[in-house]
Amino acid sequence: MSDDVVRFGFVCVQNAGRSQMSAAFAERERRERGLDDRVEIVTGGTQPANEVHPEVVEVMREVDIDIADRVPREVSTAELDVCDVVATMGCSTLTLAGGVEGCDWALDDPNGQDVERVRDIRDEIEGRVIDLFDEFFAEG
Repeated sequence: MSDDVVRFGFVCVQNAGRSQMSAAFAERERRERGLDDRVEIVTGGTQPANEVHPEVVEVMREVDIDIADRVPREVSTAELDVCDVVATMGCSTLTLAGGVEGCDWALDDPNGQDVERVRDIRDEIEGRVIDLFDEFFAEG
């Protein structure tokens, strides 16, 4: 395992649901694994919304993660071009620089969904983020 910083990008159109949940779970994993100086997290959207979707804030609170104060933001190509992996949420047509691993998680948009469906999306995102960290920071 190298001493280089690993950069994970999480992108969707509005940066108001899936990518915000992904970034929040990645921040938790970084903290819990003691990787604060080893992992950078980038999140953004191609057409940011005005606020994080309320149903997303609600289901994240259920797992003790507060994202109510986050503001969706536009992500730049330059930010993504220095990432090791960029996960899109099933809604992006991004062109990534050579050397950047892209993966499309093909997740449903939680906006306007009932709380049960948003919980399912949240839980799937949590598992994918944990798998991503496991892939890059396997123990042993």
